[in-house]
Formats: sequence, C-alpha cells, structure tokens
Amino acid sequence: MSILSGYKVLDCSIAMAGPFAAQRLGDLGADVIKIEPPTGEWQRHAPAGGITGNKINVSFLSLNRNKRSLAIDLKSAGGKEIIQKLAAQADVFIQNYRPGVAGRLGVDYETLSALNPRLIYVSMSGFGEDGPYATRPGQDLLLQAMSGAMLSSGRAGEAPRAAGQYVVDAVTAYCAFEGVLAALLHRERTGEGQKVEVNMLDAITTIQMQELSVYTVGHQPQVRSAEPHAHVYIRAPYGTFATSDGYLALAMPDMKVLARVTEEPRLAEYAGERDGWEKRDEIYALVRDTLAKASTADWFTKLDAAGIWCSPVYGYADLVDDPQIAHNGTFVEYEHPTEGRIKTPGFPIRFSKTPSQVARGAPLTGQHTDEVLRDFGFSADEIAAHAASGAVLRGVSE
Repeated sequence: MSILSGYKVLDCSIAMAGPFAAQRLGDLGADVIKIEPPTGEWQRHAPAGGITGNKINVSFLSLNRNKRSLAIDLKSAGGKEIIQKLAAQADVFIQNYRPGVAGRLGVDYETLSALNPRLIYVSMSGFGEDGPYATRPGQDLLLQAMSGAMLSSGRAGEAPRAAGQYVVDAVTAYCAFEGVLAALLHRERTGEGQKVEVNMLDAITTIQMQELSVYTVGHQPQVRSAEPHAHVYIRAPYGTFATSDGYLALAMPDMKVLARVTEEPRLAEYAGERDGWEKRDEIYALVRDTLAKASTADWFTKLDAAGIWCSPVYGYADLVDDPQIAHNGTFVEYEHPTEGRIKTPGFPIRFSKTPSQVARGAPLTGQHTDEVLRDFGFSADEIAAHAASGAVLRGVSE
C-alpha cells in the first residue's frame, strides 16, 4: 500500500504548477482525478519544445501520470451538480483559476467546504487571491523577472537571464504539495479541513531566503560584476568556465589548493578573507585563462581528487545516460496507449516501506468518465443522461 492510498484528489488545475502538485500526490498513491473540459486541457495539444507530431503534448504527459480523466463542462448545470457531488466526497480539491472564476463555477472554498467540512481546498495563483496584483497573469518568466532572481547572476550590462526551467512553477507545486500533506495531518488530528493558499510570488521569494536576507539584514546591494559570476553574493570563483573542450563548474575553492593543483601560483595571492568579493573580477579572469589550457576531464580528475568542488557541465544527453542517474532510478518508464514508450523523471523521494509508483500514464481525455462517476455513486442512467446533455464526455481516443 502506498502512503496516500485511499485519498481522493480532484485536480481542476491547468498548465504546470497545479498538475505537478497533483501528480506528486498521485505518485504517492492518491486517487487523482483530472477534471478537464470535454475538449481536453489546453496543454494536451500545445506544442512543447517545437514537437508537433505527438497526439498529446510531451509536457502534458510529464505532468499528468497517475491520474484518471473526467471530462466535464463545469459551466453547465449538470457539470456543476457533478463537481459538487464529487467534492462532497473528496479529500483534496486543487484549482488555479483566475480570481473570481471558482466562484462563478460554484467551486469556491465557501461553497465546497459547506458541502464537505473535511475538504482540503488548494487555491493556487500568481500573486495571491487579492491585493494590487491579483489579476495579473501568473506566468513563470514574469515571476522570475519580478522576484529579483534574474539579477542574482550574470554580467553587469548584459540583459538579465531567466533560468531555462520553469523554476517558479516547480517550487510553487512543491509548496502546494507540502501544504496538502500538512493540512491532511491537521485533519487527522482535528477532523477539520481547511483552505491552503499558494502563490507563485511568495514561492519564488521564499527560495531566495539567503539572498534576500543578505540584502535586508546585511544591507548588501545586489550588484552584478563585469565577469559573469553565477551568484552575486557568493565569493569568487563561483561559476562556469570554458576548458579546452567544454565547460567546468567551480564552486568556492580554497585558493591555495586551486593554485597548487592548476600550477598557477598567482591564484594563491587571492586567498585573503575579503578577496573573493572585492577582487572577484580579477579572480574570474585568472581562473578563466587557467582552465582554458586543459580539457574538462583532465581538470575534473585533478580538482576532484584535491577536494575542490567542481563538475563537468552536462547537457541532457549526458545526464540521462549518467551512471548515478541509472543507479538512483531517477527516470521512470511506462507504455502509453497513443504515445508509446514514455521515459520521464519520477518521484525524487525514496521510502523504505511505501515506495512511489507509476500506476498509470497520463490519461486520454475523458478516459475514465464512466468509471469515476460510478465510483462516486452515479447510476448508469444518470451517467447516460449527463453524457446526452453534454455535461460530460465519455472516453474517446485522442
């Protein structure tokens, strides 16, 4: 039995943060029901990474495993009746609608908690449900820009650079996942459900706790230097450097040890306590010139043996075939009915007694409509009537 076996989750979210949080619950055994319109969630058919040949978007596949699909028109009278009946029996409800939409659909916290006081209701937004920015679009790049994160690395005078991953969505998803688990524990102790609010702005701000504390408590300005350091508040050298055949990441080495291993004695002149900050551009330039003289493999072997923190810079082609990745079982694989063999990162936490699992791949639109409605007490005649009215879509191929 998995940790969350027996818990029912209604996932009304779209895009990344909400579906990712719900998938995490499914990985731990929860019965996650993806609530989507009869046309399917929009991300099913939007190209990902320029890939247009798939019947289902690769991003959708990566964020919606371990879910059943119920295709329902929430704007219809029948759809509203169905979702409220489901919510009355569910443990968790997740939505990331724009402010005001949940109320218009009849799935706001006040309505659903009145039907089910034990419900854990998760509301995810870009900036918060209210306040001056409540109606702004909550998109990852925009939150990276506003949060100050883009100015924590890179070279002065160059355009701020965003992370190449959806880091704001990801950390927001983990905040929601964490919030659900905490709220379930509280319910176990008290019998009470509650509302869990998560917003992207607070999430990306929170993971910068060290950097922002240096600014707010230490009063250190956020100033990028002439060289492209990886972090404005960490002593040099800290960043990536070109070698003769690739790149190497180097993190806060002992300068005397670095001087010895690289056979560049001038590096030892920067071993002073303040040098890593006050002379960081000089340090970066000297390290850059030094590491360009040999290959990535040569430098990594020497520096790693000396206890210096370093790593080759991998591309995805290197990562997926890495022996540690294989040893850890980082990726999971399964067969999908329309997309074939799927290989994607799995659940990153290992449990000694209740491991995570892939019980099913991402569902087809409405694939489990009949099954879910039966599980929640709808009769065959009721299901047929709702299908005839257009309130639900019964399972079809993509």
